[in-house]
Amino acid sequence: MNVSTIGLDLAKKVFQVHGVDKHGQVVVRKALKRAELAEFFAKLPPCLIGMEACGTAPYWGRKLESFGHTVRLMAPRLVKPYLTGEKNDANDAAAICGQSAKP
Repeated sequence: MNVSTIGLDLAKKVFQVHGVDKHGQVVVRKALKRAELAEFFAKLPPCLIGMEACGTAPYWGRKLESFGHTVRLMAPRLVKPYLTGEKNDANDAAAICGQSAKP
């Protein structure tokens, strides 16, 4: 899979992943259970992963960095302007992905 940037919406049980390639085309959009998350990211080539800062974000950030990924944590207020459509986990992941790609 040729992913350059991923937006990851953290939750208690099901995580939403939204990934784009270097041209901005969506290449992955899926829901992963907590037990599947580490295995999924361990198999991906290193990429940029954006997550909203929350209680579990530092843990997941360290875990994903251990696989060679670059992780950016961001304040939820920075993600909200990129949200399109209704607020749900999948749309949040897409908004996080869009914000993560910004310098």
